[in-house]
Amino acid sequence: MYSLKDVLARFSPFFKDYISYFLLAMVGMVLASGGTAASAYLVKPLLDEIFIAKDREMLYLLPYAIIVVYMAKESGKFLQAYATAFIGQSIIKRLRAMILENLLKLDLAFFHEYRTGELISRNTNDVERVRGVVANLIPELLRESFTIVGLVGVVIFQSPKLAFFALIVMPLAIYPLSKLAKKMKKISRASQEKVSDITAKLSEIFNNIEVIQANNAQQYELELFKKDNERYFNLSMKSVKVNELVSPFMETLGSIGVAVVIIVGGNEVIDGNMSVGSFFSFLTALFMLYTPIKKISGLYNKMQDAIVASERIFFLLDQSPSITSGDASVPQKIETIRFNNVSLSYGEKQALQDVSLEAKAGEMIALIGDSGGGKSSLMNMLMRFYDPSSGSININDRDLRTFDLHDLRHNIAMVTQRVYIFHDTIAANVAYGKEIDESKVIDALQKANAYEFVQNLNEGIYTHLDEFGTNLSGGQRQRIAIARAIYTNPQVLILDEATSALDSHSEQKITEAIENLIKDKITFVIAHRLSTIKKADKIALLKHGKICAIGSDEELLQTSKEYLKLKGLQH
Repeated sequence: MYSLKDVLARFSPFFKDYISYFLLAMVGMVLASGGTAASAYLVKPLLDEIFIAKDREMLYLLPYAIIVVYMAKESGKFLQAYATAFIGQSIIKRLRAMILENLLKLDLAFFHEYRTGELISRNTNDVERVRGVVANLIPELLRESFTIVGLVGVVIFQSPKLAFFALIVMPLAIYPLSKLAKKMKKISRASQEKVSDITAKLSEIFNNIEVIQANNAQQYELELFKKDNERYFNLSMKSVKVNELVSPFMETLGSIGVAVVIIVGGNEVIDGNMSVGSFFSFLTALFMLYTPIKKISGLYNKMQDAIVASERIFFLLDQSPSITSGDASVPQKIETIRFNNVSLSYGEKQALQDVSLEAKAGEMIALIGDSGGGKSSLMNMLMRFYDPSSGSININDRDLRTFDLHDLRHNIAMVTQRVYIFHDTIAANVAYGKEIDESKVIDALQKANAYEFVQNLNEGIYTHLDEFGTNLSGGQRQRIAIARAIYTNPQVLILDEATSALDSHSEQKITEAIENLIKDKITFVIAHRLSTIKKADKIALLKHGKICAIGSDEELLQTSKEYLKLKGLQH
């Protein structure tokens, strides 16, 4: 649980970069609060010197003083608003980038645990609430505090006796206001969690719109969304109620103070102990004083909302990956990859158990078996998306975990069942994350049997693809993904059902291209269609997380009943 002090402490490393803007903001605050206090004080000479003493010289001097005071006040407000807005926007810009930078380092397990929409909500909605604290709430709090100091100075200067009666009611407000603030923090936490639920639900709906429409589930999804929306509405109204209680509460307290001042001050004026100007200057300062006090009370409530948002943001910033990089470079020539009795668990679920497998340069290793057998899990460990629960994976007899993570993944290309197409050009998708080399892009597309359809597009390799590649067919998207893997010229190639979305003609062409491509590489092929793995050097049959048979096609036909069963199912 964070307090405002904790939140400010977390942001303090940023603040040193904005010292000049802070100074500018402070100058603005002093001008604004000083102008407010001076405008209250000017009521005294206005009444005493002009209207009562009928001083004509003062009549022509005072208006200029009023103009100067109001110019100073409004100039101060502008300086403070601009400087603090710059600080707030700049810090939030950096904060958003820091959150994403940290998230990109985290393991896949983290992203499986937290919904996409929730992470988006924390990096947009919650960050925006924090911006309100940095750019608005804290500066306003300081400005109003300075204003209170100035106005209290005017009040005490005009009449210490009246000041006592006017200000004694203020401590009475502390307890109920603190209770309201605690309630506000609780509502804010629930409200922000509900915003995350709404964002996550919308993300889920838009990503699965084809399934929703195909199953006529539009109304079903709408009803689920309406429930979350209604809960958020109720929480928002609770928040409004708590916030709006501050104003009538402070107004009522203020009216008690003013009533007491009118009685006591009126007697002072009647008895001749106080001038009319002093009394009205005092009364003006008092009326003006309740406004910043009321604002600070409201700001304190709003800060609870931002503190909760900060907690949710700091949670993301404090996450650290369990998959840590080594510092060794991957060998220029990978001769062997060896899985040594590796096991893997996802929580309580055992995905792999004591799996041993060796692959040598130039070999194609096929992984087959029923869904859930552990084929993809084995490859996920090679990519170091996960580390083994026990056992080890070695490259050239060196533990996989000792290698630099960036270098390791640079040397391994993976094409999965799920095709990832980015909202960018075909060239940028093929050369994803690297500098675009036109000749290499075209070469990769040709090897993936994709260049024929690409060159017929209006802008060729610079044709922009829609989100998820919806302006391409499934087979075309798959070939773009294969071209991306070819572009990096990796030492290890992982094909997880890489030809599943292709027709038999395209599959044959790509199979030929892959055969030419993999001559010096280690290739792992995950396949359900056994026709795609006839030329594999080894076929590993996985069942329930274990290798139950391994060998060539001919060897397995003679030794494995499970393999015969699979072959029989597909004939």
